[in-house]
Amino acid sequence: MLRIGELSRRVGVSDHVLRAWESRYGLLRPARSAGGFRLYSEADENRVRRMQAHLADGYSAAEAARAAVAEEQAGSIAADVDANRTGLVDYADDLRRALAEMDEPAAQALLDRLLTDFTVETVLRDVVLPYLRELGEGWEQGAISVAQEHFASHLIGARLASLARGWGNGHGPYALLACPPGERHDLPLLMFGIVLHRNGWRIRYLGANTPVGDLAQVTDDTGPNLVVLVATTPQRFAEAVPELSRLAGMAPLALAGAGATRDLAHAIGARVLTQDPVTAAQHVAGS
Repeated sequence: MLRIGELSRRVGVSDHVLRAWESRYGLLRPARSAGGFRLYSEADENRVRRMQAHLADGYSAAEAARAAVAEEQAGSIAADVDANRTGLVDYADDLRRALAEMDEPAAQALLDRLLTDFTVETVLRDVVLPYLRELGEGWEQGAISVAQEHFASHLIGARLASLARGWGNGHGPYALLACPPGERHDLPLLMFGIVLHRNGWRIRYLGANTPVGDLAQVTDDTGPNLVVLVATTPQRFAEAVPELSRLAGMAPLALAGAGATRDLAHAIGARVLTQDPVTAAQHVAGS
């Protein structure tokens, strides 16, 4: 902490001017010593130096002071974001360990904490999706057992299902979501529906391994604003091209997942959702 004379010598500004900047623009925020003297901090010094830089760029004194204060606030926000990001990574690491150890109480508690401290979209996009990718790769490489894969998938699926409760309510546009015959990986589709509902859409969810004929019947009966099909391989879509082409004539159709290609979508008369499920849902809602 500095007396005003020392601050004046450090920054090369007279104490008279410093007091004026303090009273007129709130640039300085001194504390008081036990004897009643004003004491200035490093933050005060930094604000003065930023104001001097703006004055040198031709700002008026008032403009320079506002800019100096705004930059400090922006830096504080950035620091908070960095801290939050660190916390998110730490939680994600702890969740990964809990799921690997098949520790259900710990995993549920970590998901509770994540969903309390961060938005649903952040948790899904930055924690759950990367983990599911790692899970699938680990299972293919033999680094994760079938038991671990089943445990983690079922626990995450149950939590996603809880977030999906009531998603058919409301008066917004209506989306019909399903996976084509043979496709059983529906967790990304669940995430897409959750985020789309959070953006005002109503959701009807048919889930994994849905016969295209049944999907067409529901489409005909209910008239969705959008039908979304997700598959992990192009074969799942290719095996039902004629039926999907007819479906695309009944309602707007979008294909998503690793199995969705532009050539296939063009042949069917559908569009392709290329982003991750969270971003794709936000894009659909905003279009």
